Amino acid sequence: MIDDLHGRSVVADTHNDLLDALVHRPVERWVPHFRERWLPQLQAGGVNLQVLPVFVDDVFRPEGALRQTLRMIEVAHRIAEASPETRLCVDGTEIDQALDDGRIALVLALESAPGVGEDVELLETLYRLGVRIASLAHFGRTALADGSGEDATGSRLTRAGVAAHAEMERLGMIFDVSHLGAAGVDHVLELSTRPVMATHSSARALRDHHRNLTDAQLKGIADNGGVVCVNFFAPFLHESDFTIGRLADHIEHIAGVMGVRHVGLGPDFVKEVLEDTTPPCCEAQFIEGVPTDRYLPGLEGPAGLPLVTEVLQKRGWPEDDIVRVLGQNVLDLFRSELTRGSAT
Repeated sequence: MIDDLHGRSVVADTHNDLLDALVHRPVERWVPHFRERWLPQLQAGGVNLQVLPVFVDDVFRPEGALRQTLRMIEVAHRIAEASPETRLCVDGTEIDQALDDGRIALVLALESAPGVGEDVELLETLYRLGVRIASLAHFGRTALADGSGEDATGSRLTRAGVAAHAEMERLGMIFDVSHLGAAGVDHVLELSTRPVMATHSSARALRDHHRNLTDAQLKGIADNGGVVCVNFFAPFLHESDFTIGRLADHIEHIAGVMGVRHVGLGPDFVKEVLEDTTPPCCEAQFIEGVPTDRYLPGLEGPAGLPLVTEVLQKRGWPEDDIVRVLGQNVLDLFRSELTRGSAT
């Protein structure tokens, strides 16, 4: 049963790779699987606003990246059209209308944009298809920027990356710094005239992994007017203590550094996605030096999101602050930034 405060709040999840899980299935199973498996979980978790990243697996890069990007965008359109409980939204007004109608507002995001490469003009094409958030790198190197796994290069955005950033600002597409290398984050903050966000990043001060953000980066994003949405992936929160308490520690630390108005939730639920997309094997999978089969108990998927409200209440958080972290901050950002831009 959803806690009363949780049920009264706008709950925004800014990173759920469910499109990746769906696109691995036959086309005729896209909508049924969403309705059978994912929609009930979103409803159980009280999710009102769901960002859907478009992540292209390595096997499709580079030649098939754009085709796979388009297939995943098509998945999103089909599940929205076939599910009256949801609406694919492109601006703050449509998000508000969806929420008023009791529907889950879906927002499309590119993760590392491998389908774009140096062809920055394709960002406008993807904008026309509904994409409203984008990042320029994953763990490794792209034509636009280096991911956090390449921090040793000290690389800023490439020339094409700078052009992509400018195009995103022109369009009114929000820049996502999650996965971007440290020097790249600094570069983006130097360039940005609009707020940026981190859709799924935690605090490096508490867990020294390159996927997390330093306090200096957190302060820079706060000064920029942006929002950092905390990643729930257990090995990025602690080396071995995979508990919801560690997640709360990261939320509290980031709020302490940035201010509570700059914090959101970017769970990055991977358990079911990995089960759907990774062939079974006898050994644990690893990514960037950490195991992928470690999860926060009860928070393996979106149905567990009321536990976040519960743990913050137990820690004595004021209701207004909990409401902000659950989704109000993200909603405010989307209302202000997704109404801007010059694309038609």
